[in-house]
Amino acid sequence: MTEKIKIKLNVAGRVYPLTVDADREEVIQRAARKAQEVIKSLEQNYAVSDKQDVLAMSLLQFATRLEDSKFDSRQYDDSLEKLKSMATIVEKELQ
Repeated sequence: MTEKIKIKLNVAGRVYPLTVDADREEVIQRAARKAQEVIKSLEQNYAVSDKQDVLAMSLLQFATRLEDSKFDSRQYDDSLEKLKSMATIVEKELQ
């Protein structure tokens, strides 16, 4: 069983205490830093001062990236399957 640790994350000016698996702390801290970067960028580039608007825009940006990566992964998997099929056909023809 993984050890649990308590950490505090500052996101959008609020501190969130969390209990996380020790082996996941670095990933969670990195995600929080990335979220802070996106929030800061949105506030600067779009002159958005309402935190709820900034958080909603950040969420949409992250969700879009997630969907893009899922689509890219599916395309990769499809292409890999096609290549395997083609390799099988070529191998049969060369025998």
